[in-house]
Amino acid sequence: MIDTDGYRMNVGIILTNQDGQALWAKRVGQDAWQFPQGGIKATETPKRALFRELHEELGLTTKQVHVLGATRGWLRYRLPHNLIRYHQRPLCIGQKQVWYMLRLLGHDNNICLNTSDNPEFDQWLWVDYWYPLSEVVYFKKAVYENALKELHPLVQSHPEPQKRRLIYKLPTQRLGVSV
Repeated sequence: MIDTDGYRMNVGIILTNQDGQALWAKRVGQDAWQFPQGGIKATETPKRALFRELHEELGLTTKQVHVLGATRGWLRYRLPHNLIRYHQRPLCIGQKQVWYMLRLLGHDNNICLNTSDNPEFDQWLWVDYWYPLSEVVYFKKAVYENALKELHPLVQSHPEPQKRRLIYKLPTQRLGVSV
């Protein structure tokens, strides 16, 4: 759904584990990593869109996560000129997002990237909470920074970072990577 200013209404998802790390996902067939996110349908509330997107993109149900909180309002980013589809109506110039902070209650193996007919991601991994700021595409960076800063108090800090991270690929291949 696109608002009267040209922004597509969207939810962003920061899924954390017990160590305070965030789930970072790679878009299918691209070298582009991001947090899960998705559009809000005209008949949905942002929270309903959150749970739909959570299931579509990560295969998780409401019972497998705990919602820690959300941003107080919409965070917006504009698309670069070359990514705007000027021939489409209504014209979309960017996205406005409500960001949610979630904690995974289950195990890593509950995350499944291929629950829909058209998966959006083909890999995921746990990363340091602030890592996405150095890797996200430039036009989303300010939104990521604002969401991470606003929601950071909701994440419990841990003195010992996890020594290992796992990369998960579609459909079920797992590669261990030490850091």
